[in-house]
Amino acid sequence: MFDGPATTDPDPAERRARIRLARSPRIGPVKFHEALQHFGSARRACRDLPVAPEGEIAREEQALASLGGRFLVHGDPGYPAALAILPDAPPVLSAIGDAGLLERPILAIVGARDASLAGRRFAAELAATLGLAGFVIASGLARGIDAAAHEASLGTGTVAVLAGGIDQVYPPQNHGLQRAIATRGLLLAETPFGTPPVARSFPRRNRIVSGLSAGVIVVEAAERSGSLITAHRALEQGRDVFVVPGSPMDPRYGGSNALIRDGAILVRDANDIIGVFGKPQSRPQAFEKHVKIPRDSATETVLQALGAVPTAVDELVRRCQVSAATVAEVLLALELEGRLERHRGNCVSLI
Repeated sequence: MFDGPATTDPDPAERRARIRLARSPRIGPVKFHEALQHFGSARRACRDLPVAPEGEIAREEQALASLGGRFLVHGDPGYPAALAILPDAPPVLSAIGDAGLLERPILAIVGARDASLAGRRFAAELAATLGLAGFVIASGLARGIDAAAHEASLGTGTVAVLAGGIDQVYPPQNHGLQRAIATRGLLLAETPFGTPPVARSFPRRNRIVSGLSAGVIVVEAAERSGSLITAHRALEQGRDVFVVPGSPMDPRYGGSNALIRDGAILVRDANDIIGVFGKPQSRPQAFEKHVKIPRDSATETVLQALGAVPTAVDELVRRCQVSAATVAEVLLALELEGRLERHRGNCVSLI
């Protein structure tokens, strides 16, 4: 979906210089790339500009490593290609978890923090179905729609972009979810280790969420919301924007409906999105190898609720009284075993 990284793999000295330059005062992403173009390399820029000391970088790298993380530097082979081509691409990302998810097709799901129950359920259904289709789900780990999307895609692949440092937990109620993503998905942060999230950090985070993704799906966005910032950045970045419509009488959908009026793609179910991109051709073998049907009471409940008659995924969640993430994990494992058939309207049946 995207061309490869815009830069070649830097040698160790150049890579280190890029980290120092990126962590320097008054050097943001745009100035970082301008400096590389002007000086020809970060090493030359570091000789002529006041940059972060080596000891500061070493301490951050050690702290990051203590959590099992590492740096992804612009130009690294593992740096996400979709971001690398942007003029304000993050020079450095802290990463904890499975960075291999960045090599798979990614779609973002964003929306209201104070989302309705119906909105959260619909976001979870979209995330679960798109995950089953082979897409990784990206979002910003906020309350509401973001959290629902992450939870539903834990079993198939999810990427959370943080507004603060990668060690910062925000919001506090997502502490458990953040830990789960670090173990089973991928956490990314642009700001240095130990940096608390502040207001100006959230729009910067949003551009990364959209920049990682081939498309952005908006669920419940008011007329003035962070989700609209993400949608507008997505359009600037040349990404597709998909929107779940709502009642014109509901202020939670004021921004959503305005996006549709202005040309965004209306979404009724996941098939409207898959129809644009198609299903990814294949899943990584390592990913398929680790997808097993968990044997617990919740899983057995889901299996018993399935049959030859197509059943809506949201009905499975309601009937079984388990999380959308559990249903998604069971359905994915069944599909990989060739035991599940998918139908229109987000319905599934056993073969």
